[in-house]
Amino acid sequence: MADAPPQLVLASKSAARASLLRGAGVSFEIDAARIDEAAIRRSLRADGGDAAAAAAALADCKALEVCRRHPGALVIGADQILDCDGVWFGKPAHMRRARDDLLALRGRVHRQLSAVSVARDGVTLWRHAEAARLTMRDFSQSFLDGHLAAQGDGLLACAGAYRLEGPGVQLFAAIEGDYFTILGLPLLPLLGFLREQGVIEQ
Repeated sequence: MADAPPQLVLASKSAARASLLRGAGVSFEIDAARIDEAAIRRSLRADGGDAAAAAAALADCKALEVCRRHPGALVIGADQILDCDGVWFGKPAHMRRARDDLLALRGRVHRQLSAVSVARDGVTLWRHAEAARLTMRDFSQSFLDGHLAAQGDGLLACAGAYRLEGPGVQLFAAIEGDYFTILGLPLLPLLGFLREQGVIEQ
């Protein structure tokens, strides 16, 4: 009898990441990492790290923290940072900040940097990072008002205060890069690794 595939755990409370994995037909548990992401991000920034390195380090931290609670399991950690000319944008704390973030990004180019890491028993087995380049159009004030009113508090869960998979796509003039990376999880490389590990079928 073939060995059972290893348990798979997603170390994230992100509904978007969970939805991407479920949509791909992957079975997993959720156990969100218990780390202070903001403090770690500040420390990495203070040490001179760039956004890509910070996203990769945070993905590692999440996977390693959660794998301590799941011996033998493969644990997926992921992180995403929006970088606009050296300014890092995270999830807005309130709707006023969401408005400010969108105004700061309006008419400009920014990058979404997404990293994913898989760990087991305290060892990082695999990691991958990708970047996408997005150009936000110079939308009107009335469009912004309507967008914020229609989307509401759901934007507070999104770096940059937009959801590309919904009406937020109307904020953009051009997008270059992988769709899944923009949503916060480089899915195709991750699926390739999971196939190699026997978690999903070759």
